[in-house]
This record gives sequence, C-alpha cells and structure tokens, in this order.
Amino acid sequence: MMALRVTISDYGVGNLYSIRRSLEMCGAEVEVVTDMSRLLDAECIVFPGVGAFDRTMERLLPYRDGIRERLEAGVPALGVCIGMQILFDGSEEGSSPGLGLIGGDVVGLRCRVRPHMGWNRVSSADPLFDGVSDDHFYFVHSFHGSPTDPSATIGTTEYEGTEFPSFFRVHNTYGTQFHPEKSSVSGRTVLENFISFAEAER
Repeated sequence: MMALRVTISDYGVGNLYSIRRSLEMCGAEVEVVTDMSRLLDAECIVFPGVGAFDRTMERLLPYRDGIRERLEAGVPALGVCIGMQILFDGSEEGSSPGLGLIGGDVVGLRCRVRPHMGWNRVSSADPLFDGVSDDHFYFVHSFHGSPTDPSATIGTTEYEGTEFPSFFRVHNTYGTQFHPEKSSVSGRTVLENFISFAEAER
C-alpha cells in the first residue's frame, strides 16, 4: 500500500519543520500547502500549532464550510495547539469564527502564570496513547478548548491545581493542546498511532 498522504496547512503563522519531519519519520508522505483549497481533496489533514487565532483563520475562512464538511465526512485530521483551537466555534483570543467542528469556544487558562510552558501529564485512555510509557507532553499556550459536549474531550491535564481539556476527538479529527512533535518518544508514539489510524480509514 502506498504511504499515507498528509497535507499540512501552512497558514503562515509558524515553523512547520518539526511536525513535517516527525510525520515523515512515521512513514507518511507529507505535502505542505499554502493554498487552502488544496485541503478540500486531501487524504489526511494536519493543522499545525503556534500562532494567534484570527491570523490562523484568515486564510482558512474562504474555505471554512468546505473544510468542515470534509472533516464531518470522516477525513482523518489532526490539529495541534492553535491548529486544534481553530476546530472550535470561536475563541476569547480573537473575533474570527473558527471551523466550527467542535461546539464550544476557546477560553483563557485560569492560572497565575501564562503562558503555560513546559512538560505536563496528559491523562487519556484513547488508542492514540497505546504504547505511551511516559504521559508527559510539551505545552506552550495561554488558551484551551472548552467543548459544549463533554464527549469531545478524550484527555485532560492539570496545571496549577486546575484540570483543563487537552486532547479531543470529533468524527475522525483529533486535536491536541500539547505538541506531539516536540514531545520526544511519547509524542512520536502518538503520531505513529495517528498515522496508523488514518491509514485504516482510507
């Protein structure tokens, strides 16, 4: 079988080298696109992390409905950090609508120190965590998703004594507040499991 073709959305807000390299090491064939219309026929989509909500959505807005329809139809996708946050209806960080795949909004962390930056545990029983021996993952963020449907949350993290949702799934779309591409062996395992999951959905 041919390698899974992963299309990374380059909306001009961050360095894509780490996530591209990590996915290639997991056996995927990776293409980075700046033309967001290319997402409408992608086999598997990755929305990468780093950036501000409105700036990230700027290039996606003209194709918002079409992208959401593809995700609702079951195209495998992974959103990382800001790439996960744009899956929601909107964010306290900006005024732009999100993709609206996950009902609810992105809200600010209720904590003394922002951004939350560093290694924290992610508690999840999802199959993407199969084989993960160390549940510590790397975070850098000031906001987190708050879904209206609790079943969208498949993993949580505690920071400064407060638990927040950090891992999501709706249809065949996963979203991580943490950065698997910066999370050493554990992150590599999650990405390998995601690639295997996406391949099985072809």
